[in-house]
Amino acid sequence: MFTVNAVLFDRDHTITVDDPPYNGDPALVRPMPGAVRAVARLRAAGIPVGVVTNQAGIGLGMLTAEQVEKVNARVDELVGPFDTWQYCPHSPVEECSCRKPAPGLILRACDALDVDPRTAVVVGDTVMDVGAAESAGATGILVMTDRTRPSEIKRSRLVCRDVLSAADWVLATRQDVSA
Repeated sequence: MFTVNAVLFDRDHTITVDDPPYNGDPALVRPMPGAVRAVARLRAAGIPVGVVTNQAGIGLGMLTAEQVEKVNARVDELVGPFDTWQYCPHSPVEECSCRKPAPGLILRACDALDVDPRTAVVVGDTVMDVGAAESAGATGILVMTDRTRPSEIKRSRLVCRDVLSAADWVLATRQDVSA
């Protein structure tokens, strides 16, 4: 048992279907199966939730920050609301401290929520998400999707079949700090 003061989700392929990739159209946003229930369960338990997402499409010139923010607002309507949104606008070749697997997004989200990163859980569909969590001192959960590679499963300490299972794991293992 451990204290969980926040759960941070990756966006694409974790709480939303990433089709098309680099989506800039809010009308095309679709929640991943179980995402709405997962976020609702965590919020009902009083756990703050946030999103930490690489948005390389901005740095690559495929999206604008305004498009990403409109898509994020639609995700809030369909899945959230989320207590914080943190995104990295840089391309994969830029050297920044926020692009996962660097810890910057997780640290910014924890700061925005006023929680110690060691009490945060990061849920994502790649080892980059898990690596960012570990770099920040948080707990990472890899959720399996149609693009999860067996090597990623082997490299991850904690794996759940989907985002709803990850939320259930958090709720089952967290220490109740009100007791």
